[in-house]
Amino acid sequence: MNKTQTTIQITGMTCAACANRIEKVLNRMDGVEANVNLALERASVHYDPLLTDDTKLEQKIIDLGFGTIVQTEDSGETAADYKKQEIRKQQLRLSLAVILSLPLLWAMAAHFALTSFLPVPMLFMNAWFQLGLAAPVQFIIGWPFYVGAYKALRSKSANMDVLVALGTSAAFFYSLYETIRTLTPSGHGVHEVELYYETSAVLITLIVLGKLLEALAKGRSSEAIKTLLGLQAPTALVIREGTEFYIPTAEVAAGDILLVKPGEKIPVDGIVQEGISAVDESMLTGESMPVEKRQGDLLIGATINKNGALWMQATKVGKETALAQIIKIVEDAQGSKAPIQRVADRISGIFVPIVTLLAVIVFALWYLIIEPWDLGHALEKAIAVLVIACPCALGLATPTSIMAGSGRAAELGVLFKGGEHLENTHRIDTVVLDKTGTVTKGKPELTDIKLAAGFNEEQLLGWVGAAESSSEHPVAEALVAGIKARLIKLPAVQRFEAVPGFGIEAVVEEQQLLIGTRRLMEKHGVNISAAAADQLKLESEGKTVMLIAVNSQYAGLTAVADTVKETSADAVDRMKAMGLEVIMLTGDNARTAQAIAREVGIERVVAEVLPEQKAKAVQELQAEGRKVAMVGDGMNDAPALAVADIGMAIGGGTDVAIEAADITLMRGDLNSIADAIRMSRVTMMNIKQNLFWALAYNVIGIPIAAAGFLAPWLAGAAMALSSVSVVLNALRLQRMR
Repeated sequence: MNKTQTTIQITGMTCAACANRIEKVLNRMDGVEANVNLALERASVHYDPLLTDDTKLEQKIIDLGFGTIVQTEDSGETAADYKKQEIRKQQLRLSLAVILSLPLLWAMAAHFALTSFLPVPMLFMNAWFQLGLAAPVQFIIGWPFYVGAYKALRSKSANMDVLVALGTSAAFFYSLYETIRTLTPSGHGVHEVELYYETSAVLITLIVLGKLLEALAKGRSSEAIKTLLGLQAPTALVIREGTEFYIPTAEVAAGDILLVKPGEKIPVDGIVQEGISAVDESMLTGESMPVEKRQGDLLIGATINKNGALWMQATKVGKETALAQIIKIVEDAQGSKAPIQRVADRISGIFVPIVTLLAVIVFALWYLIIEPWDLGHALEKAIAVLVIACPCALGLATPTSIMAGSGRAAELGVLFKGGEHLENTHRIDTVVLDKTGTVTKGKPELTDIKLAAGFNEEQLLGWVGAAESSSEHPVAEALVAGIKARLIKLPAVQRFEAVPGFGIEAVVEEQQLLIGTRRLMEKHGVNISAAAADQLKLESEGKTVMLIAVNSQYAGLTAVADTVKETSADAVDRMKAMGLEVIMLTGDNARTAQAIAREVGIERVVAEVLPEQKAKAVQELQAEGRKVAMVGDGMNDAPALAVADIGMAIGGGTDVAIEAADITLMRGDLNSIADAIRMSRVTMMNIKQNLFWALAYNVIGIPIAAAGFLAPWLAGAAMALSSVSVVLNALRLQRMR
């Protein structure tokens, strides 16, 4: 049974424990496979439609105490609007919390030797005045923490809300108890009281500040998706029943005839029906030079029509367009989990109960042993432990890096299909390259012309081009294209005959032409001794040589070759500098393969292998203990792409979701391979940095708090800053060159 996929935007998650709880509950449902991403605040769910549906999935999440927004084709804006509203609410909550907490913070300054010189109004020291300020912060601004804690405990789990609610409530209610005691005179007058209103109020204020900064930073980490969405043309000029009018691009239907004027973006994928123009396809292929388009040529949505009007028929619209496929791959990669995240998930899943138990132990030690019967100080130490240990940073460490890394990679033309591929790519030590279409351009080109004495080049090439224009052989097409590029006019052909395996015989302008192999020349008694040295040299370079005779007299030769991409040699050098071994694996003959390999600097070549043998060759490398990346065009290389540790498919911008590969390289430039591996390496380094500091922060902070050296409000500030620092560290990936 094929599973249905849906994406559910989740509201109300506060930490990794929330995400883990939702994921576990969804995965317990029959036929459901769910992945909940805290950084993106969404669940990617695959489910069996015979066993459940979107409504049941939503209800299950709602029952856990969270809100949902189901993602459809046009709900992306709804989710974005919700996030904007949430940020505005956070800003309002923070403003109120700051206004109410500042007098409490000012009053707290009187208790420190360093700030005791500051004048503090007596009103600020009044217990009832402090209660009036702290209560709104605790029960209005802090109310979401109570709601979250209740829902978590109701579902037999614990999250950050539980820790915050416990810690701030302990400080507030102890202070309330002390405030009420002021109404009862002691033997010497009014009771001396210890108040901790500033602890609860400032703590909540700092946590709200941290959440706001975190939300703003996380918004920046999805810039790649926003950039890709921004490439789409908002409207299209459609022609229906002879009338031209603009409609939203989303309303274009397959089969519609569209007019694209100079300077406009092409709205959807389609075929040119009429017109000639140059199209800038750099957003997909990275090729800076515009590509000429004429009738029958393919157009890709979001590319830019430069200088001529084009009438096109829409063939792929909506989710089927190349750009939509790119966006989906990036979204899937950002929403997926890397294997390294399982470590953080396991830790955060048990973190809150352990911390709560630890806080109880710390309270008992201080209350019973260290400072016997001093309830206020014991509470203060326990609160600091509860707050410092919130696992927010741990939950954000991996997903934010995956989001930023995969998004930046997409901007560089590298599409990772999932977080696991982004992680595994950093282990690659061997890169295996297909030759045709990967190292080379995949299209033969005229490379050499050598004429015998007495022949005019323009006249002879005109005859050759005319004769070969009647042939459909790839070598003939390369010759004709090369001759036409020299602006040489082709005369009429009077007779043409293909000689399979040898070449062609033709009559052009009363001249008898032979164009082909040595055997064709020998068959007609043409003396080609003058061509021997040139032919041998060119063939040793992997080129296909065609000899030319006019009226049984040797006239010269041409050579065609599948030429190397301009950047291939530099890319191979770059990969070697990264410590990678580069190997060429091709079905072409050994001589041609060796010639191409020498040109780009590859020492090891495996040639004359069939597609199924390519997979075996990759497996043999893996048996040597190598981690292998196979790079090919995704067609005859599919078996090798599938068995390699990482399969990289060269994408031309039209079929970006090549199923056999783990990574699609949108640009034909082999530098994309080095980009992919480097992006994986720096992303993994970034994740490890995040995990290290998130764990180190707790390992160092908890003992300091337990020992009484960390005031609760400082613990709150440190907790908020730890989450923000993790997100900001991940955002550094977006600046990678």
